[in-house]
Amino acid sequence: MKPVGVGHPSPGGFLLWLLGSLCLGSPSPPSPSGTEKKDGSQGLRFRLAGFPRKPYEGRVEILRAGEWGTICDDDFTLQAAHVLCRELGFTEATGWTHSAKYGAGTGRIWLDNLSCRGTEQSVSECTSRGWGNSDCTHDEDAGVICKDQRLPGFSDSNVIEAWVRLKGGAHPGEGRVEVLKAGTWGTVCDRKWDVQAASVVCRELGFGSAREALSGARMGQGMGAVHLSEVRCSGLEASLWMCPHKNITAEDCSHSQDAAVRCNLPSTGVETKIRLSGGRSRYEGRVEVQVGGPGPLRWGLICGDNWGTLEAMVACRQLGLGYANHGLQETWYWDSGNITEVVMSGVRCTGSELSLDQCAHHGAHIACKRTETRFTAGVICSETASDLLLHAALVQETAYIEDRPLHMLYCAAEENCLASSARSANWPYGHRRLLRFSSQIHNLGRADFRPKAGRHSWVWHECHGHYHSMDIFTHYDILTPNGTKVAEGHKASFCLEDTECQEDVAKRYECANFGEQGITVGCWDLYRHDIDCQWIDISDVRPGNYILQVVINPNYEVAESDFTNNAMRCNCKYDGHRIWVHNCHIGDAFSEEANRIFERYPGQTNNQVI
Repeated sequence: MKPVGVGHPSPGGFLLWLLGSLCLGSPSPPSPSGTEKKDGSQGLRFRLAGFPRKPYEGRVEILRAGEWGTICDDDFTLQAAHVLCRELGFTEATGWTHSAKYGAGTGRIWLDNLSCRGTEQSVSECTSRGWGNSDCTHDEDAGVICKDQRLPGFSDSNVIEAWVRLKGGAHPGEGRVEVLKAGTWGTVCDRKWDVQAASVVCRELGFGSAREALSGARMGQGMGAVHLSEVRCSGLEASLWMCPHKNITAEDCSHSQDAAVRCNLPSTGVETKIRLSGGRSRYEGRVEVQVGGPGPLRWGLICGDNWGTLEAMVACRQLGLGYANHGLQETWYWDSGNITEVVMSGVRCTGSELSLDQCAHHGAHIACKRTETRFTAGVICSETASDLLLHAALVQETAYIEDRPLHMLYCAAEENCLASSARSANWPYGHRRLLRFSSQIHNLGRADFRPKAGRHSWVWHECHGHYHSMDIFTHYDILTPNGTKVAEGHKASFCLEDTECQEDVAKRYECANFGEQGITVGCWDLYRHDIDCQWIDISDVRPGNYILQVVINPNYEVAESDFTNNAMRCNCKYDGHRIWVHNCHIGDAFSEEANRIFERYPGQTNNQVI
């Protein structure tokens, strides 16, 4: 059979394609002069969908003539997966799946009996039964597993970027609804929010229908713009943007009205392969996992070496118990069972995995420094967690340079707040050049942020006359465009308190008189630009274009519902005398395309002032 090419859509098909593109937020129809598209892929767009999955795997879906569709697994091979992974911007495929492993799709089945050599530039060059000609059902949808490595110079214009996401949920398939508009993420107002609109969101994300539509910021408050209000869906739309809605202004709706959803999810069975033992409640205990197969299955323990907050977050998620309050490396006080064998070691998670099996670990080879059962992993889970967010605009507004005399920096040097070259300076003569700025840190989660250590273990610093409740609370860095660190600073949390709160929230934490430290939900802590260590020592930085980066809770000492919004970044231009800080934003506030533009602003490629 001859390869099936991609023809020009009919006028009606073109109108549907254009309507779908406008609603999904995709670029205008590609022109023949476009450089990022392969010739054979003109008019096609690709995405990975389904659940559960990682960003580089999923059900393959193709947008053709304005309609999304899937590929049947009949005759599907690794060679076809290679071609599709390249269409999606990955270097190659490492595997493929059949029988709708990532869930059944909807709509058309665009390709059946797809046969590729693996060297084709486009899936259009492969043979098949023809576009839309299939005798399959969606229970036969094919998926791919791509190598987590992007093609050099690949433009994501050939991949549909997500235009809706969930944030702040304790369980998969739930969270605050955020939509992408003009390259920036924002929330949805809960006015007229109902289960029909929630179902559109759930299906757009690859889940089932909505189980519940939530109002009143039940999944925490967002920050930034509120993009949509009064969304009215029939429940059959392919995207939330297709529903009638109202574009709102700042005074129309506040983040206390952010909408959220709980989606119906297919059962994956991952919760049956993990359990807790010895705890005082079902939310805590020593972690036990089930291993083995195809032979007999057995329960065993996890080595506590390097077990931390991120690993505990995955364990609690797999258990269906929400977030992790603590990841514990010693569990002698929970020693109540007869399970003594360590069956998993070297567990390292990113925090986004759905089960511990998806994390990196040693496999069948167990390597544990401390093999006694008292040193095995444990968790304390919670249905709520804090979520810290830096006020990016305030950093931009307050940044300035100060040349501070060395004789005024003895305490700062003692707390290691200066660059290493300060040690060889001619004390007390001379000065250090400091980039100063204010930090206002909000808690937008659903639980108070508290230091990991109790007051009994706080460290007294005589020079400044205060206790440190966390050794490292924030990292401050100046980076080159390629990510090389050229200057750094840090801030110990000598005082975590409620500086100000929203109107309906009362302050709970105050540092005076050795008081309890923390940040209440709905409050914020302000570190002013004029206090010690609220700076980066840039004395050794050459003129050029840089990135200013601030990361809160960088070592994940305290559990949060979302770590992806802990980093703030700004473009930074320094001419040797003055500094310009602009375009400050939270790390996950922009679309992928907007982030690429941020990384490539003029002058960054050669690090020279322009």
